Amino acid sequence: MAEAEVGSGKGGSEEMSLKDKGNEFFKAGNYLKAAALYTQAIKQDPSNPTLYSNRAAAFLNLVKLNKALSDAETTITLNPRWEKGYFRKGCILEAMERYDDASAAFQAALQYNPQSAEVSRKIKRLSQLAKNKKRAEEVLNLRSNIDIAKSLETLKSEMSEKYAADDCWKDMFSSLVETMETAVKSWHETSKVDPRVYFLLDKEKTQTDKYAPVVNIDKAFESPHTHSSCFSFLRQYAEDSFSRAACLVAPKSIIAYPQVWKGQGSRKWRHGQLDGFFVQFESPLLRKLWFISSSNEMGKTLCRDPESLDIGAHEVLPRLFKEKLSNSS
Repeated sequence: MAEAEVGSGKGGSEEMSLKDKGNEFFKAGNYLKAAALYTQAIKQDPSNPTLYSNRAAAFLNLVKLNKALSDAETTITLNPRWEKGYFRKGCILEAMERYDDASAAFQAALQYNPQSAEVSRKIKRLSQLAKNKKRAEEVLNLRSNIDIAKSLETLKSEMSEKYAADDCWKDMFSSLVETMETAVKSWHETSKVDPRVYFLLDKEKTQTDKYAPVVNIDKAFESPHTHSSCFSFLRQYAEDSFSRAACLVAPKSIIAYPQVWKGQGSRKWRHGQLDGFFVQFESPLLRKLWFISSSNEMGKTLCRDPESLDIGAHEVLPRLFKEKLSNSS
């Protein structure tokens, strides 16, 4: 909490009385009354830096930051070599979250009182606050500017080669990116995703009144039996609906079976205890698997970039489409 300066002023006994009364109200936490008394004293002695410094402290506690800053600047103008004016300014700028400017003000205060432990502590604290603010801004930027396509550039090239002249891969890639980005946004907002399979249906062949593009699989991972039943259903669904590709999204937390993060050798999990969700892409020519982990930074949930996994070792579901070695086969 900002404190009023008790030092002597330049005015007569009436001015001293007003300032002392202001100090008493300040100590009692009545900052509004204190500011009013300091204002009366300033009218009688407008060149007294202590009065402006005290009123700046009162305004700071009232969160009238612009008025407080103006008084701190006046304090410095009236007595440029008095550390208190710079200290007041630094405290106010800190409250405004202008950490770089606040640090400069405290550095100036330290020039006029190098032994001040309080100012040194403020400078150290501001350094950490500035780092935290920068990281919070970075986290906010990462949360709001999701660019999954950039993370999947290698896959994009691989799909282009696999499917050659058939441009269907572009729809597959766009569908995958959209599914991933939607899942990431959901995780950022709620720390969860719904376990679902998103099918890329054939626009000409699929009976859209019979087959939906999204299938809920929330019961799929309760046991080996439910897992096998779900897989069988999805594989038949993919075939009957003439789906061209599918994308599975499942949070790690609901998977009782198969716990693909357990095992040794090639099955060894390399992502520790991190929470997150799996995304598995299925098509006749390509199968891919990613784990998108998350952490809590600056009070916000933040998804990491998709980490590619060996689908042979960590698949969440077996192959949904009959395998094709090339687009012509």
